[in-house]
Parts: sequence; structure tokens; C-alpha cells
Amino acid sequence: MICRQRWHIFNFGVIVGFLCAYAFVHYGFSRNVLFQSVAQKSMENADDRNWRLERSALFRLSHPHHSGEDSSLSDDLYNKIRILCWVMTAPGNLETKAKHVKATWSRHCNIVLFMSSVTDNDFPVIGLNTTEGREQLYWKTINAFHYVHKHHIDEADWFLKADDDSFVIVDNLRWLLSNYTASQPIYFGKRFKPYIKQGYMSGGAGYVLSKEAVIRFVEGFRTKVCTHTTSTEDVAIGKCMENVGVEAGDSRDTEGRETFHPFVPESHLVGKIDKSFWYWNYCYYPITEGPQCCSDLAISFHYVDPLLMYELEYLTYHLRPYGYQYRYQAIVPEKAKLLVAHPAKETNIKVQRRRMNSNHTINMKDAKQNEKE
Repeated sequence: MICRQRWHIFNFGVIVGFLCAYAFVHYGFSRNVLFQSVAQKSMENADDRNWRLERSALFRLSHPHHSGEDSSLSDDLYNKIRILCWVMTAPGNLETKAKHVKATWSRHCNIVLFMSSVTDNDFPVIGLNTTEGREQLYWKTINAFHYVHKHHIDEADWFLKADDDSFVIVDNLRWLLSNYTASQPIYFGKRFKPYIKQGYMSGGAGYVLSKEAVIRFVEGFRTKVCTHTTSTEDVAIGKCMENVGVEAGDSRDTEGRETFHPFVPESHLVGKIDKSFWYWNYCYYPITEGPQCCSDLAISFHYVDPLLMYELEYLTYHLRPYGYQYRYQAIVPEKAKLLVAHPAKETNIKVQRRRMNSNHTINMKDAKQNEKE
């Protein structure tokens, strides 16, 4: 009798184990198929004709938005507040992470650069002459900002550093920056408080430097005011910013809610962060858990896997509740009205036509010269 009971228990365990394994494999397979389908569709929609490749940089030719949607305000800020986004990646992450950044949130930047240890002209990626590893993060950051300063300092107003597992709502970032000018020595991000008097910005949540801040950062290394003293990227750049007189700005919204976030949304919205976790001692401003943790105009999240990247892109730019107006009506700062719109970047077609016309003019001059001779 006992043997029979054990046999039934054994069979039951086998059946339950089989069903669990089937559900796990089936869910994983379905999720992977869904991801591949969504990713492929999104990458197809990231129309290459809306980018202009120049010096390994991707220049956005127009502000992406849905046809028929009133985006006049965001379009206006897009033309007035030019943001260069440089994304820190690695050779092994191009297909698994970076290409999904390229297909989603980076389309809302004015200029996009992907920075790695090795150059890849096909992606494209800029090599920074470093090796990979956490100990190289600050060297990559130093070299990246020097590259940006040398090649693009006059082509953007603000310079965002983000990781290849970050998700950034660039339009919300423009709203934050619209209250400032690029000539101010200031930078923004998720502000931490240890080690540095004015605090520093979390590397994972991303941070954005004004044009003046980038200039001072590079000048700080030239004059030896800033040096590579630690591999801890965010602390090191915070120390340099303080040394060269760049202010650590307050990135909270008008209701005091955070906009830059170092974790995925669920960690801030529904997760209970253990009181012994380092995060409680690092945050510059008081921590709020639950729905009030995050601004309605949130700017960034970190540790975002590729599938969540597409989900956040949908939730940000597609999902709308019918019949509702936004509860948080953020007013555009008066300073934003004083900003001047920058000339639009020429499309690839216009560039080709201009070159063809130029070549035609040169050929006509040559022909006339030959006739005279």
C-alpha cells in the first residue's frame, strides 16, 4: 500500500514537473517570438531615410511623431534644443542591445553616436581606443566627451550619455532643459550625495551636460584640474564637474518628483527597496516609493532589456486613455520662448541633388573652358 502511494506521488511529481517545464519553455519561446516580431517591425519603421550618416554619427533629419497628432510644441523644442545622445556600448552588445536602442528611443535625439572600444563602420560605432570592462568605463567616458568636443561641439546644445540598457524619453528631457541655456555650466541626472559636496549623477540613469559643461570638462583635463584617479565613472565625472565649476542641477519636476531613474520602472513603482540597500544612503533627495516615485514626465530608466525597451516605446508614444486630459500640465518655461530654432539638417535627397547640381555646374564650366581653348 505504501509503495503504491509512493508510486502515485512519484507520477504526480513527474506530471507536474513536465507541465511546468512545458509552460516555461512555451512561454519563453512565445516571448522570444513576440520579441523578434516586434523588434523586426520597429527596426523596419526606423526608416534609414530619416537619418543622415556623417562622420560615424547619425543625424536625425526630422522629429519623429505620428501623422495627424498635434506635436507642434515638441517639434518646436526639438528645433530649439538640440540633444546629442552618445550611447556607451561594447562589440558584443551591438546585436543584443545597441541595435534596439537605435530602433527605439534614440530616434528622438538630434544626433546619435554609439561609442565602444572598437570601431564598426557598418553599425556605425566609434572606437575609443580602450579595452572593455568596468575598470575602463571612465576612460571610455573621458575619450567619448573629448571626441564629441572635437567633432560635434557646435552641432548640439546638450550632450547626453546613456548606456545600451537605458531607456530615455528624450522629449521629456527637452522640457527639463527648456528652462536653461547651453551656455550655463550645469549638468543633470539622478543625483547621488556621497563623496562629493554638491553630489554627482548616477551613471546608469544617464546624465546630460550643457555645451559649456563639455567645454569645461575637456579644458579641465588639459589643465590637469581633472585627472583619471578612479574607474568609478559617475563619481569621477562628478568630481571633475565640481572642480571646473559645473553645477549639479536639480532634475525633479515642479512637484518634486524624480525624472531620472537608475532601475527599471517596476523597481520604483511596485518594488519595496530594502532599507539596508545602498540606494537609501545615496539618493540626494528623499525617496518616495510607489506611483509618486516617478514624474509624469519621467526621463530615464536603467537595466532595461530589449523587449521592455519596445514596451516602453509603445507605452510612451502610442497608448492613450480615451477621453482624458493629462493631469500633470507642465508649463513651458518662459525661457524656452527666448530660445532660437536651429536650421533643419538637410535630407539625404537634398544633399544628393545639391551635389549633382554642383557637379553639373562644374562640368558646364569645364565644357565652356574647353570651348574657349
